[in-house]
Amino acid sequence: MKNFFGANLKVLRERKKRSQQQLADFMGIKRSILNNYEHGISNPSIENLLLISDYFNININTLLSVDFRKLSASQLSELEKGLDVHIKGSRLRILATTVNEKNEDNLELVSVKAKAGYTGGYGDPEFIAKLPSYNFPFLPKDKKHRAFQISGDSMLPIRDRSWIACHYIDDWFTIQNGQGYVIITKDDGVVFKRVYNRIKDDGTLLLVSLNSIYQPYEVKITDVLEVWKFALKFSDHMIEEIAG
Repeated sequence: MKNFFGANLKVLRERKKRSQQQLADFMGIKRSILNNYEHGISNPSIENLLLISDYFNININTLLSVDFRKLSASQLSELEKGLDVHIKGSRLRILATTVNEKNEDNLELVSVKAKAGYTGGYGDPEFIAKLPSYNFPFLPKDKKHRAFQISGDSMLPIRDRSWIACHYIDDWFTIQNGQGYVIITKDDGVVFKRVYNRIKDDGTLLLVSLNSIYQPYEVKITDVLEVWKFALKFSDHMIEEIAG
């Protein structure tokens, strides 16, 4: 298996805006030794490898086996926040995504038609790659965004067939009460609701429609596949040409 440590070390160092000398001083080694690490001329000792892993809060296996140069800004940000499946031992994962020629995240479009296959394909890079996508420069680069087409009238005044942009939530404990989220579950698929966080109390989310004719209901957090926080509603005609 190819070792990506040297290239990954350079990516992480530059993202933290540290010079080779600054990082070398922190580790207690010569700058030339760190330079050799980054260029693959030599490999770090176990002690230095552990030190680098702790410094960047990234698991050693990830440092060695994942090519960070191929990850988008949002994926790298996810790793840097400690949301690494090897560290957490949880269901957290590197999100399947698509990028443009500058390695910036695209906005993938999940239409009403595509929703049927989304619960099975959300983690499949090939499925995500087949979704229509576009790059919106006004969306924050440090968050992963995806657009979902709303179906039904449960979230009026957001009408049926409207498009909304949402950003990915990797830590479900941060879900804010009363805010709008797209929740993907095993049984209900893709739904857009106002959400109340009861994870610490009884391991559930309470989903509430804006249209009062629909009753609130609970979902077990163990049934949740993905969570996306509502960011903005697109104008009625903004995405029509792209989505087809």
